[in-house]
Amino acid sequence: MRAPDRPYEPRTRYAAPPPPDGGGRSVLGGAFALLGAVERAEEAGLTRLAAECGLPKTTAYRLLEQLVELGAVERSRGGYRMGPRIFRLGQGWQPYPGLRTAARGPARRLARVTGATVGLNVLREGQTLVLDWTPGESAGALGRSLDAGVWPWFTAAGKVLVAGVGPRLPAGPMPASWHRQAEAIRERGAAFDREEVMAGVCCVAVPVHGPNGAPLASLSLVTDPAHSLERLVGVVQQTGRMIGAALRGRRTPGATPAEATTHR
Repeated sequence: MRAPDRPYEPRTRYAAPPPPDGGGRSVLGGAFALLGAVERAEEAGLTRLAAECGLPKTTAYRLLEQLVELGAVERSRGGYRMGPRIFRLGQGWQPYPGLRTAARGPARRLARVTGATVGLNVLREGQTLVLDWTPGESAGALGRSLDAGVWPWFTAAGKVLVAGVGPRLPAGPMPASWHRQAEAIRERGAAFDREEVMAGVCCVAVPVHGPNGAPLASLSLVTDPAHSLERLVGVVQQTGRMIGAALRGRRTPGATPAEATTHR
């Protein structure tokens, strides 16, 4: 039986495991510790990676070379960096079966109609992860802002999810006004970002609900300050409902995004 989908519970940011003690660390644990260190450093040499993971250099070298053979990391001038196999494996991750497939068509139509960049996002470890995104006709710098694939939780895409999980909030300081903001987000069914995270970048985001009504992800529309976010809310919500309906195995009645008025 498939476990029911649940609202996301932000977790503490991953930290490297403590150095091995008497019995040492398992091979798998050591390999994952090295992968985590490579991710955080982006590119680093053997000495640094071994020290950060608390591994002997000979052990770290052996594990890194095995990871190279598997394509999980690759050698570089600076030592080691993340490999293409990790990228491919990561592209297959999704928090709910069929979420990417259900969102792909509606997201493309929304990007085509509005000309804006559309993102499908989830909340993990106190951060907003961009699961998938579709650039609009005027993406430019907006598209590049998504390349990292990780945003702070307090983007519109993250706030709309955090507001839906009640007291289970990301680690770290919360704005004093957060509870009022969260209530407003729940009432409106949307969150906004008006150049709060990046100059020249605005965003409206809505929750995507799973079969049991819990928010599985957020759908965000990223644009520039020249567009009215309030006028875009309806079409983004319509698209979010279409994705949720596809996950439930039925179509949403009413207009498709292509038929909606977006007031660009």
